[in-house]
Amino acid sequence: MFRYTPFTALREGFVWLVAIIFLIPFYFLVTTALKSDTEVLTSNSLTPPSTPDFSNFVEVVTAQGNSNVIMGLINSVIITAGTMALLVLLGSVTGYVISRNTRRWSRAAYYLFLVAIVLPTQLGTVPLYIGARALHLTGSQVGMILLFTGMLLPLSIFLYAGFFRGLGTEYEEAATIDGATRTQIFFRIVLPLMSPATGTVAILAGLIVWNDFFTSLIFLGGSRNQTLPVAMYYYIGSLVSQWNLIFAIVIVSMIPILAFYLFAQKRFIQGFAGGLKG
Repeated sequence: MFRYTPFTALREGFVWLVAIIFLIPFYFLVTTALKSDTEVLTSNSLTPPSTPDFSNFVEVVTAQGNSNVIMGLINSVIITAGTMALLVLLGSVTGYVISRNTRRWSRAAYYLFLVAIVLPTQLGTVPLYIGARALHLTGSQVGMILLFTGMLLPLSIFLYAGFFRGLGTEYEEAATIDGATRTQIFFRIVLPLMSPATGTVAILAGLIVWNDFFTSLIFLGGSRNQTLPVAMYYYIGSLVSQWNLIFAIVIVSMIPILAFYLFAQKRFIQGFAGGLKG
């Protein structure tokens, strides 16, 4: 039976204190974004806006040219979603094959993917750009999806293989006896059981792709398919000290990925808990 002790109250107070400390930057972010140009320069950063000014958000989302935030947002959503779908499909299949195969090559492949995670992807930027330009994939959403999939596939395989090794083979053996094919067993039985791992891969890959700036700037900079971080870079570069507009565009960029995390956080936590247990 749970008993509320003074030590429990102390722990709760400590957790609330830590939460407040972490929320202070968000307070500055929101209050500054809602201030007018004059109030930003004359008021204290701790002071809330006298009259919330939502015109900052309107000005941010209506920017045109290289600073088109809405177009950058749409491109980021398409590239992130496409990358996550390919990573889940290819990573799960490859991880399943590696984890279920007992031959020597499967273990060597597993460690090879582990090495690929450690190596910095920036080392291959120049040859990747040359190859992508030769294939006419620079400045395109498809090219970025393929590029990000190749960069993050070792991480996806590594995570899926770890989860598959902790999953028993009883369901697979029973389905084999019932006459199910290998493909049916994987997509109808095994993959649904890996939903925590799928959530972990999707969130980790989504955060990396969504927040990526360097790769998107190199391969998409100046094109109409540039992502939100690149559009933010061009937009902020045109500002001097208009922190209310800068903070407004930061909030706009945070909303989609934050909403996705809140939607999938249960799977994400289950994935980490399952991985630690395994």
